[in-house]
Amino acid sequence: MEGKAWKFGDNVDTDAIIPARYLNTSDPRELAEHCMEDADPEFPSKVVPGDIIVGGQNFGCGSSREHAPIAIKHAGVSCVIAKTFARIFYRNAFNIGLPILECPEACDDIKTGDRVAVEADTGRIYNLTTGKEYRAQPIPPFMQEIVAKGGLIAYVKEKLKESKPTGL
Repeated sequence: MEGKAWKFGDNVDTDAIIPARYLNTSDPRELAEHCMEDADPEFPSKVVPGDIIVGGQNFGCGSSREHAPIAIKHAGVSCVIAKTFARIFYRNAFNIGLPILECPEACDDIKTGDRVAVEADTGRIYNLTTGKEYRAQPIPPFMQEIVAKGGLIAYVKEKLKESKPTGL
């Protein structure tokens, strides 16, 4: 994964990620149009596929709405790196197939506009602008499979197909 970094601070809550006034839809494209707009009004119109969000402590705190990681993913963001994630956001992100990594050092150094590359399987994060390299905990292989399938539902459906007896 590689893209431009969009940096946000600590305690970015789910209402900042996708404001509650847009929760009258579950259409991922509509949610993406309003992703992070209260935190950075230019984000929805300037984010491009592959870009990376960099957050601080407790990214995704607040409500348990799954709309938040859905909005981020469908805005084209390839990965979120933060110092820490709220527990429910962490689970929801993987459930919908959005890779996330915790790496305080990278979050301290990376600035908005830096080019960043991420290797989820090794946990390596590269700031291509500064030449610095960081190490996060790699995403475990089974969670990488969930992300690769597009989320938990698609992953489970495939596993059920694989375990279905033939000839019935």
